[in-house]
Amino acid sequence: MRTPAVWILALGAVVGLSSCGYTKIGRISADPAKYINRTVRVEGRVTNSFGAMSVGGYQVEDDTGKIFVVSNRGVPSKGTSVEVSGRVMEGVTIAGRSFGTAIQESGHHIR
Repeated sequence: MRTPAVWILALGAVVGLSSCGYTKIGRISADPAKYINRTVRVEGRVTNSFGAMSVGGYQVEDDTGKIFVVSNRGVPSKGTSVEVSGRVMEGVTIAGRSFGTAIQESGHHIR
């Protein structure tokens, strides 16, 4: 029979690993083909945003780079810390501006 300490240690490992699901923006930018059409989670600070009536886009920066996020769920303001999940896509054009690799947001959480 296993001791309670082993169970507590195993539970702690599971909880610790479940929070490690963020992808660094620099990794996506360095090899976009690897991430195209894949769902990722990134975290960082909003450096630029625009939108109207819950539709628009914003740019998120972490310590490895920046990426543009397309949203139809509202746009956080510049300077906000966010966690973003969504599908990576390439060759995005919004309001006549072209962006390389971007994330089509499925949700974001302000931290």
